[in-house]
Amino acid sequence: MTRYDVAIIGAGMAGASLAAAVAPHASVLLLEGEELPGYHATGRSAAFWSESYGGPGVQPLTSASGAALRDGGFLEDLGSLHIGRAQDEAAIEAFLAEFSGSGVMLERADPRDHIPGLRADWTLGVFEQSSTYIDVAALHARYLADARRAGATLMLAAALQGATHMADRWQLMTAAGMFSATILVNAAGAWADAVARVAGVAPIGITAYRRTIVQLVTDPAPPADMPHIADISGGFYFKPEAGGRLWLSPHDETEVEPGDVQPEEIDVATAIDRFERVVDWRIAKLERRWAGLRSFAPDRLPVYGFAPDAPGFFWCAGQGGFGIQTAPAAAALAAAVLLGTTPDARVAAIDPGRYAPDRFTALA
Repeated sequence: MTRYDVAIIGAGMAGASLAAAVAPHASVLLLEGEELPGYHATGRSAAFWSESYGGPGVQPLTSASGAALRDGGFLEDLGSLHIGRAQDEAAIEAFLAEFSGSGVMLERADPRDHIPGLRADWTLGVFEQSSTYIDVAALHARYLADARRAGATLMLAAALQGATHMADRWQLMTAAGMFSATILVNAAGAWADAVARVAGVAPIGITAYRRTIVQLVTDPAPPADMPHIADISGGFYFKPEAGGRLWLSPHDETEVEPGDVQPEEIDVATAIDRFERVVDWRIAKLERRWAGLRSFAPDRLPVYGFAPDAPGFFWCAGQGGFGIQTAPAAAALAAAVLLGTTPDARVAAIDPGRYAPDRFTALA
């Protein structure tokens, strides 16, 4: 039985980024149940970085990740415009108030200056200059490469089948064999509660949701300089893509069992209907459709820290749709907690206690 200091379940963005942060300091085993890492969520991302996404509780992690992502060449300027109608004025005001003093640069804007063919009732806008495209595949690949370079071992098709804690170590039975580790990290995304149950640890209510995206050819094509467009009330978002394409989502969030989710026709139809209520563009072709998983804890904040009810069991889960944009800071913060070291400068001002799993014990 091969022994490691840390075994991480899940090689999506959460597991890969944490492995890259921990591997220089400890022996790391990264276990992935699929034949390819990042298959269900990371690989199906809408691929944009927004400081406001996830709310004020997530924003410090996003903002702290910006410099590393930009320096690494993973970001490309885009901008984000949050739009609304007259009845959405209260939502616009609440959005601005929510991030007042946070450092996120938000300003009122006329949406007609950014969206050609905008229907007349969409009169309100807030522009978020810092939002960007993010190269998700390149970022994920970099973390996996960094982890391997630092000595981590990646095992694919290695679904966790059993986990027992004895003599201060976790004995792990997987589809790829038996392993042993001092610390077991649960970075299994939508399967996080299932992994906890396998290990005999109390689940914390991580819930999986389906999100749908379609790729369209429109007439006219979206302007190359058009920002990401989001409904302030959460009904849709869309953004220009390479080759004059458009990516559109109905911002759906349907609770599902973890699995290989596929888009539902009703969600595709809803996306198109909502889009046609925003602009007068003609949809020339529906080229692609797909769906991915997002997973949230009950309070919609991520979970980083040791389980209060199981020695050596570490949660790195509940990262919803913001796990990619927060990856550098989240991995640095989680690694510091896991290793018992001082967090590096970029996350020194962020209290890890706000993301600790014992907050759910207190609410039980």
